[in-house]
Amino acid sequence: MTTIALADRSYEVDGEGFLVDPGAWDEGFAQHMAPAVGIRGALTGEHWDVLRAIRTSYQETGRCPLVYQACCMTGLDVAGLKRLFPAGYLRGACRLAGLTYDEGYRGTAIDRGSLPDATAALGDKVYRVDVRGFLIDPYDWDEGYAQHKALEIKMTGGLSERHWQIIRFLREAFEREQDAPDVHATCEANHLDVEELERLFPDGYHRGALKVAGLRVR
Repeated sequence: MTTIALADRSYEVDGEGFLVDPGAWDEGFAQHMAPAVGIRGALTGEHWDVLRAIRTSYQETGRCPLVYQACCMTGLDVAGLKRLFPAGYLRGACRLAGLTYDEGYRGTAIDRGSLPDATAALGDKVYRVDVRGFLIDPYDWDEGYAQHKALEIKMTGGLSERHWQIIRFLREAFEREQDAPDVHATCEANHLDVEELERLFPDGYHRGALKVAGLRVR
């Protein structure tokens, strides 16, 4: 962890700049961190609308909202979020709002570091997953893992060809870049709007699409 000192406040952040304690967030944190996520100049009213919507949703639910929930709350599409937050929804908007998709786990039995890595046996193969169900080694992934993970997260009806199109895009992008693409890149490349994303992956982009593809952003 690292301490950021700003005026009369200090903030604890993890190795990737995410606020450790969401309750420590204030507008000063967002303003200070904006240049680190590619935002030039002061945060505009559009930025604050998104950040406040994310914070309000977190206060009501205890979880960082999914990308399509944020779009519904603000009237933006994924491209609009990308325009405002060039680093992406999680790495940009959620980070400035003092949250990440870990929210909802903190303070529970599966808080970060409180449980060991788990294993999941799928057929004759065993996969190492973390306590949130994400595959630890993305190179262990195969299509059988995707099929079983989809069932585990209650994606009823199995994986359609449209699901596989998106999953294969994610895997191929990871192979090229050694990193998971953000939601905007995925939607743009696959002509995917936020409504279809919600329908295909009800748990969201990170907890749904990336998880089934054996990837994670952080």
